[in-house]
Amino acid sequence: MRSEQEANRAVEQYADTVHRLCMIHLKNYHDAEDIFQTVFLKYVLSSVVFESEEHEKAWFIRVTINACKDLSRSFFRNKTVPLDELLSEPAKLEPDYSMVLEAVLSLPEKYRDVVYLHYYEEYSAVEISRILKKNVNTIYTLLNRSKRLLKEKLGGDWLE
Repeated sequence: MRSEQEANRAVEQYADTVHRLCMIHLKNYHDAEDIFQTVFLKYVLSSVVFESEEHEKAWFIRVTINACKDLSRSFFRNKTVPLDELLSEPAKLEPDYSMVLEAVLSLPEKYRDVVYLHYYEEYSAVEISRILKKNVNTIYTLLNRSKRLLKEKLGGDWLE
């Protein structure tokens, strides 16, 4: 079990990354908050010794993605309708950001992960391949296909 200081440092350092990954996968603020807490609880209870800061960050990314996938596959999630959809309140985001975010969120899951890691976390394809445990060429293919899909959805050449 980790100390309170270690937990506080990890939250300060990785909170934004974990929260954004949760929102990209779950598209729901409350589910994202639940997974956020779950990820940091796993960290506090974990006895994993990290080789470096990059190893620790990769651990947070992998655990977050897995927790989001677990929630997405759960019986409860598949058999209920989110309250957000019932209320259908428009998102309170800036126009440009909301349009891009909506386009990224509409991508299939395999593309969302690589787009997030490449454009938001600024990982290279080689680093992404290690994190996601996929072939580097697969990552390049997924990035190219996701760029093409985003161009179709958003128009323009801003991804070049």
